[in-house]
Amino acid sequence: MGTDIIEGLMAVLQLKVLAFLAIGVLLGAVFGALPGLTATMGVAVLTPLTFWVSPEQGLAMLLGIYCGAIPSGGIPAILINVPGTPASIATAWDGYPLTKRGEGGLALGINAVMSALGQLTSIFFLAVAAFPIARFALQFGPAEYFGLALFGISLMAGVSGGRVIKGMLAGILGLALATVGLDPMTAFPRFTYGHAEFMDGIAFVPVMIGLFGLTEVLVQISERDWQTEAKIGGIGRVLPRKNEVKRMMPAAATGAVIGTVVGAVPAAGGDIGSVVAWEQSKRLSKNKEQYGKGSIEGLAASTSSSNAAVGGAMTTMLTLGIPGDAPSAVLIGALLIHGIQPGPLLFRDHQEFVFSIVFLMTFAALVTMVIGLLGAKPLARALRLPNPWLWSGIVLFGTVGSFALNNSITDVWVMYAAGVAGFVLRKADVPLGPLVLGLILGPMMESNLRRALILSREDWFAALTSSPIAIFFIVAALLSIGIPLLKRDCHPDGSR
Repeated sequence: MGTDIIEGLMAVLQLKVLAFLAIGVLLGAVFGALPGLTATMGVAVLTPLTFWVSPEQGLAMLLGIYCGAIPSGGIPAILINVPGTPASIATAWDGYPLTKRGEGGLALGINAVMSALGQLTSIFFLAVAAFPIARFALQFGPAEYFGLALFGISLMAGVSGGRVIKGMLAGILGLALATVGLDPMTAFPRFTYGHAEFMDGIAFVPVMIGLFGLTEVLVQISERDWQTEAKIGGIGRVLPRKNEVKRMMPAAATGAVIGTVVGAVPAAGGDIGSVVAWEQSKRLSKNKEQYGKGSIEGLAASTSSSNAAVGGAMTTMLTLGIPGDAPSAVLIGALLIHGIQPGPLLFRDHQEFVFSIVFLMTFAALVTMVIGLLGAKPLARALRLPNPWLWSGIVLFGTVGSFALNNSITDVWVMYAAGVAGFVLRKADVPLGPLVLGLILGPMMESNLRRALILSREDWFAALTSSPIAIFFIVAALLSIGIPLLKRDCHPDGSR
């Protein structure tokens, strides 16, 4: 084992390998910071460039893109309320309010530091606890996946800021949108109305850009005077103080652990992990009322969790050959092209290569943190640009990013439709988070419920109680919905 660790480190400590890693981190920062250009897209587009180099060099660049894009997705989420990657959705909930208070630099600093903390925590788990985590994820069948999805959707009550009923309605709307496309079991077209563009369903990225990008532009235009006043002032400091670090650490640790575990579950990436961690951190915090209004604890929990999912996803991908999220699915293809087969045999026959991956991810996390801290103030100064310039840039990049996803003009129209719908919902005081959560988890929930019913021969009780894990998730989901409703009934004056 010791020899394998040394060989893995020596393979990484080569000038060309480190150069490819740095290039990958910079490219990842670009793909993460531009809305629509996700980590998945960056890994997929640049994989062909690695065919003519060694596996270490090619993997260094791809891991650099992966590890660099997720933290960078928090930059536009914090500055302009537009998540650069799906994993950065929860980052905007507290990051953008901090920016409006004139603390954009601090929010970016927290994002950089806590992102590195989350990634390093998950990398540690990858190094020492890969097999136990993978064995736990291997126990998940259709019933367990349905329970996990139901639990995730039930959190919409918790992220609705007291608007429980409105949050539930928004979540149901998200579930309805998730049914568009081919039936997951029979491949029969549903709600496509003859348009082939919707056969694969409504693309999530254009909806996300529209709801969080175009909606914000429309809201700022409609409240122009108020928004201008909110932006007066400096960008503030970047590094948090010692007392703030002490206050954030419990939330960051909670987020890192949750993100690692959720990331290890196939199909449950950083977007789900960050929402779950944000909600759990809120429940454990003594300052619950600050969440969603610029809480540094909420920001620390969401950023550490979304980045911890990277190591969790890589754990499942390397040990089982099952991708934990979309970027790791693309990485499997890149590894196979280089003659490397992910799975248990990789840990038995090529342990030195596994440790090379661990060291590459560690270096990538540290380089990303340095870039995030050094670039925090220059990026935050973008707030001093005239608002019309920012609005134009958001619409332009959102349009280009939506089109680049599938080279389809339909995705652009979806983005605009989502923006207008989001504006109406914001004016009606309906939270957008539950809608996005329903759209993300809808396909996972439906397909696994139907598989569980098929296995149980249409016996609902047998399907939903087939394992302790499924029962645990279902009970947790019921409690997540029931407790906020009970509190709302007990304190009607304190809810909306």
